[in-house]
Amino acid sequence: MPADKYTQLWEETWNRVRSYNNIDAEQVNAFFSRLQPQAFSEGFLMLTADTDFIKKWVETNYSHLIKQALEEQYGVPFTVAIEVHESAPYAPVVNNTPINTPVQSTQNTPLNTSPVHEINHEGVVTHNSTKEIPSHVGNTDNALISEYSFDNFVVGESNRYAYSMALSVAENPGLTHLNPLFIYGKSGLGKTHLLRAIQNYVALNYSTMKTIYVDSTELVNDYTNAAIRGGGKEYNIFMQRYMDADIVFIDDVQNLQGKDETLNAVFQIFKHLTDRGKQVVLSADRSPKNLSIDPRLQSRFNQGTPCDIQAPEMETKLGIIKQYIEDYKTKSQFTFELSPEIQEYVAQISGSNIRELKSAINRIILYSHSMGKTTISIEEVSQLLKDHFSGGPSRRIQVSDIQNAVEEFFHISHADLIGSKRSANISHARQVAVYLCRTMIDIPFTSIGKEFGNRDHTTIMYGVTQIEEKCKESQELNEEIEIIKKMIME
Repeated sequence: MPADKYTQLWEETWNRVRSYNNIDAEQVNAFFSRLQPQAFSEGFLMLTADTDFIKKWVETNYSHLIKQALEEQYGVPFTVAIEVHESAPYAPVVNNTPINTPVQSTQNTPLNTSPVHEINHEGVVTHNSTKEIPSHVGNTDNALISEYSFDNFVVGESNRYAYSMALSVAENPGLTHLNPLFIYGKSGLGKTHLLRAIQNYVALNYSTMKTIYVDSTELVNDYTNAAIRGGGKEYNIFMQRYMDADIVFIDDVQNLQGKDETLNAVFQIFKHLTDRGKQVVLSADRSPKNLSIDPRLQSRFNQGTPCDIQAPEMETKLGIIKQYIEDYKTKSQFTFELSPEIQEYVAQISGSNIRELKSAINRIILYSHSMGKTTISIEEVSQLLKDHFSGGPSRRIQVSDIQNAVEEFFHISHADLIGSKRSANISHARQVAVYLCRTMIDIPFTSIGKEFGNRDHTTIMYGVTQIEEKCKESQELNEEIEIIKKMIME
């Protein structure tokens, strides 16, 4: 059968998979564009992928759908084999580009031709001019910047899109439609893991690229030291460090709200890098449009690919638990077992924070070890974890929970929230807070007023009414409230 016929058959199967219910067509495009049909016969399809990551991902998440589509088309059961062929052509699909439209490959094109760099203690790849630029560098333990990788990230429906976009950036840094990559979601859902996984992948596969990872708090401190204490020379060194990078990762950018001078420096760095085709990767606890920052920077953050990570569903939590247990067994000599019932119970009572979930499993294991037990009962686990999770289905909401979430979201202090200030941003936050107290806890207006600086009940009633009326017209306000509700419940 001629190659163009294989392509036609594959495109028919591809389109059928895209048409299934609850399937993200954009995700299918992103991965299936990395596969090429090599052999086809009755009951058999051979595909090649350009990387092992793509092969494993498709096998895990899509092979059953490919088989289903083929069986529907040809009426016989199919075996689907996927092999890795790194020289296979790669035509990435952007937005709604038709699947048969060729796109020029950038798979083996480095962002620059500067000398090779090594990794130093700061997690920065440093200069080494004695090496040639390799097209691919094999995985070596001493090249890892952190323990986070794509392999040990547990993928589920809640984070699948963010994972696929992060992997695309890792393999092809600097693509316009993925620059910047902006990953957002609540704390503990895996944003930092994905940023570090990209950095690790680049360190292992593109050793010529200089990467810099920085937390926003660290960035503010570095800027302050350079701009205020160090003078012009130190400031120039600070700016040049970031501008010389091939990929810059900034974690938790919501903490830059209100830091106007640092944000101005970030804008200059961002523009310098993206104008030269260098990659920027950002994370935050909210989408770019919900950040209280300069509109110029907000627009820049939103120009690439914003993608969110939702709270993990039950299956993902169980996957995280299983992987953590296996990792623990591999690293320790302690023999223990957590029954499927225990694992499911912990997943059910936990909130969305993955760090808390792993900490709970660690707590159970250490308890078992200290007691000399290889098994543990649900009753023991219930007692052990009764005060462990900050979120979850059994949590009772307090006024303080709502106030804390509103203060975090709007980036204001508790004193301002319950105080007498009437600036527009604080008044809005206060009205949202009293509205949520009324709708989520359903306590009297007088009780709410006492929690907000002993305000009169009529003032509280007015605030609730104002938000109710605005919600009828403002989609943005509805989105804000939904995000804050999730923050409270988590």
